[in-house]
Amino acid sequence: MPALPDIIFIGFGEAASAFAKGWRGAGLRPAIKAFDVKTDDAALKGAKLADYKTQNVEGCLEIKDGITGATVIFSMVTADQAAKAAADSALYIEQGQYYFDCNSCAPETKKINARLINAAGGRYVDVAVMAPVYPNMHHAPLLICGEYADEALEIFDRLDMKAQIVEGDIGQASSIKMVRSIMIKGLEALNAECLLAARKLGIDETILTSLEKSFPEFGWHERSGYMLERMMQHGIRRAAEMREVALTVEHLGLNNSMAKATVEWQQLIGDMKLQATNEEFEPLADEILEKLGDRK
Repeated sequence: MPALPDIIFIGFGEAASAFAKGWRGAGLRPAIKAFDVKTDDAALKGAKLADYKTQNVEGCLEIKDGITGATVIFSMVTADQAAKAAADSALYIEQGQYYFDCNSCAPETKKINARLINAAGGRYVDVAVMAPVYPNMHHAPLLICGEYADEALEIFDRLDMKAQIVEGDIGQASSIKMVRSIMIKGLEALNAECLLAARKLGIDETILTSLEKSFPEFGWHERSGYMLERMMQHGIRRAAEMREVALTVEHLGLNNSMAKATVEWQQLIGDMKLQATNEEFEPLADEILEKLGDRK
C-alpha cells in the first residue's frame, strides 16, 4: 500500500476534525498537524488545544511550523478567511507541496488563491465538499479540479476519500458548490422565516401539515428542526459562505438578492450563539424567538 501523506490542517473545525476522526476509525494513521488561529486568542486557545489532543493531531502555534515537511496542506477555514490562509501559506509553502483549498469560496477567490500558491512553488487544487461531514466523515463527497487534480485524486484515494474530478479550470468545483448553496442554505433561511413566523402566530403545525401535503417526500416535520439546528450551530460560517455565493452570482450579472437575504438570516441566527441539544423544531424555534424578543 502506498505511503500515507503527511498532513497539515489550516483550520481545525468540524470538517477537519471529522476527516481526522474518520481516518482513525478506518485504521488509517497519517501524520497530522494542525494550525488554527483560535490558538491566538487566549479565551479560545485551551479548547482548541484540547480538540487537537482529542483527535490525536499535533497542534502548531505557528502556521510555518505546520507547513514545514508536510506533503499536503488542507485549507479548511471559514470562507472569509480563505484568502488570508492562502496568502499566509504561500509565504512558507515548499516546492511541490499540495494545497487542497477545501473552503466554500467564490470561483474568483479560488483563482486568486491558486495564483499565490502556484507562484510560490505549491500545487493548488480546488476542492468542494458537497455534503455534511457528519455522518459522512472522511467519506463526504468531494469535487476537485485544476492542473494537479489527477495527482490529488491519487492522494485522496490513499486516504480512502471520495473525490471526483470535474473538468475545467480552477473555480469549476467551487462554482458547483456555490450555486448549489443558493438552494441548500437558502432553503434553511426560507424555513426559518416561514416557520418562525408560523410558530409566533401559533399556526406552525398547520403550516407544516400543509407543506407535507404539497411535498410529501420532503419530511418537513423532521427537516424543519434539523435546518434550524444547522443555522444555530453553523450560521456564522454559512453566512460567510453565502457572501461568497452572492459574489459569484454578481459576477454572473444576475440578481443576487436571494443569496444576500440568506446571509442575513444565517448571520442573525448564528450570532445568537445558541447551543442546540436536539433537532426538534418546537424547542429550537422557541429558543430563537425568545432571543429575538430580547433584541427588541
